[in-house]
Amino acid sequence: MAIYSDKVIDHFMNPRNVGELEDPNGIGEAGEIVCGDMTIFMIKVKNDRIEEVRFRTVGCGAAIAVSSMVSEMAKGKTLDEAMKITNILVADQLEGLPSNKMHCSNLGADALHKAIENYREKKPLTAYSGEIKSFTDDNKTAKCPFCDKPLMEKTSCDEMDVVDDY
Repeated sequence: MAIYSDKVIDHFMNPRNVGELEDPNGIGEAGEIVCGDMTIFMIKVKNDRIEEVRFRTVGCGAAIAVSSMVSEMAKGKTLDEAMKITNILVADQLEGLPSNKMHCSNLGADALHKAIENYREKKPLTAYSGEIKSFTDDNKTAKCPFCDKPLMEKTSCDEMDVVDDY
């Protein structure tokens, strides 16, 4: 019985999306001290979708294959869809990993999630001039359409006062 599936071997021998992105929108790192594997993911986002993704991985064949598969799974996905990529989904797409290498399946997804979080932290809010349509349960306090923070009263974003203690 083979230790690795043909898909794992293919992604290890022919990794997809390896390298660096020039001017990425988000960067995320993940590492596993136990085995020494390290992964960096870089993404470019356009219209809330991952337009480009690249990774650099130092580690075992499973870690490289996982990073390659995660990059393929993430490309073209919305940020919310990409945040749903888990180690179990990655291992399934690779048709399994040996139990002693399952920890590697966390690295790619974790680094991708951190890149998305990094992008979201840096992304400036865009202007919104429409009326707020999101309200709390009491139907008296509006919520900002960008950050979901409660606002003092129904108003447009141009006049909003954010409630600090929510």
